[in-house]
Amino acid sequence: MGVANDERQQLCDLFDQVGPEAPTLCEGWSTRDLAVHLVMREHRPDAFGGRLFRKLADRGERIRAELAQLSWGELIDRVRQGPPKWNPLGLSAVDEAVNGAEFFVHHEDVRRARPDWQPRPEDPDRAEVLWKALSRTARYFYGRSPVGVVLRREDGYEIAARNGPRTVRILGPSEELLLHAFGRKPVRVRVEGNEADVVAVEDLRRGL
Repeated sequence: MGVANDERQQLCDLFDQVGPEAPTLCEGWSTRDLAVHLVMREHRPDAFGGRLFRKLADRGERIRAELAQLSWGELIDRVRQGPPKWNPLGLSAVDEAVNGAEFFVHHEDVRRARPDWQPRPEDPDRAEVLWKALSRTARYFYGRSPVGVVLRREDGYEIAARNGPRTVRILGPSEELLLHAFGRKPVRVRVEGNEADVVAVEDLRRGL
């Protein structure tokens, strides 16, 4: 079915395992908060209008509160089912391009919030989907960097995320590079460059 669906189903299985009050890497969010966010994103995108129009912020909070009252099982079921037919995210090509990265990151948000987490075995298909997603979004994530940023995976392929007078190189597998771009910690990458430049890149507000 693809990386997006695999990550969605594995995340839902993990939701089942850890329960609604488990921590995540999303600051201030429990697993219930994350599940509500995912349901809103696919079933109630109108709830996000407050990001653009302040007058709609209350509406978004009401929708969030209503969804938060659903049972844990029902929330998981809604995430597992995926977007409704009217949502373009339900198209397989769009799902893979957009949700592959989205659900991988949120799956890791739950996995890596646990003290016993370990990196998953390599998966070339997953790595390629995430690398393509990173190539489309890297300039957005690192666009405010005061120095150049290059993302380099282990086979030598690179993404120039930001041009600048000096360059910081971030090296690692596609999965870890994507998580770094989203501002997640912990990640297993190697960062090379002038010490002050490295600090400046690490201090960027990158996540969505």
